[in-house]
Amino acid sequence: MFLLGSAYPTTKLGLNAEIPPILFGSLRMFLVFIFLLPFCKFQKINKKYILPLIVFTLSMGTAVNLFLYLSVDASNIIAPIVIIAPLSIPLAILLSSIFMDEKISKIQWLLIFSSIFGVVLIGFDPKISEEILGMILIGCMAFFYAFAQVISRYLKSLDLMFTNSVMGLVGFVTLMLGSIFYEGQTIYNLQNISLDGWLLIFHHGVLCSIMGHTMMFYLYKFYPVGRVLPFYALFPVFGIILSYVIFGEIPTLLMSLGGLVVITSVFYLQKIR
Repeated sequence: MFLLGSAYPTTKLGLNAEIPPILFGSLRMFLVFIFLLPFCKFQKINKKYILPLIVFTLSMGTAVNLFLYLSVDASNIIAPIVIIAPLSIPLAILLSSIFMDEKISKIQWLLIFSSIFGVVLIGFDPKISEEILGMILIGCMAFFYAFAQVISRYLKSLDLMFTNSVMGLVGFVTLMLGSIFYEGQTIYNLQNISLDGWLLIFHHGVLCSIMGHTMMFYLYKFYPVGRVLPFYALFPVFGIILSYVIFGEIPTLLMSLGGLVVITSVFYLQKIR
């Protein structure tokens, strides 16, 4: 969770180092593809998995990274977007009820509404008036992350490394095309990435994407999912702490109260899943 939470403040560091946001996401996915490729078990894909695989890779590899880096680029402060990112959990539950016909209990509904209330509470903070675009973009990121998690359940029969390698490749290609046509000067930008910039890209691609998630999957071998998933609520805590350490950001009272409501709601949503 420390690694996952570190993605937000270190993204700001990378953007401050003049790495364009879409290019940043593309290079992150390139590292995911390169590092996972040697561990892939290549297999013939059944036709019924092709569409879910395409949707998953575009959602997780392209959309999640696109909206994550654009949201940080559009934000002056990190805390609000770190707090809103865990909304992917209640969104995943809502999407599961639509696509997987899963029932939502009364307690889950209460926690879903309380998490939304936490975001609304943050919205009343005067500091947020200049952060609306960033909050909308991170909300889009949370939606596509939740959607990817639901779609991934249709891909359980495929090798995990293979699925994530394809995701990395698709994310790299689509985001690189987006960077070329939208940001421009791609060759110039690549040539001018500093050593610190490349280290930050390595941190995102290898430590956050691969190590962070691999550690969680490793825990699933020994513990029930319901015992592991609640810890997901810790990543915004680490993100806020690191934002304070790196940038000296101190959340306001309304941000703190709203964040507490969101994180607590997400924790108990994971606990009872």
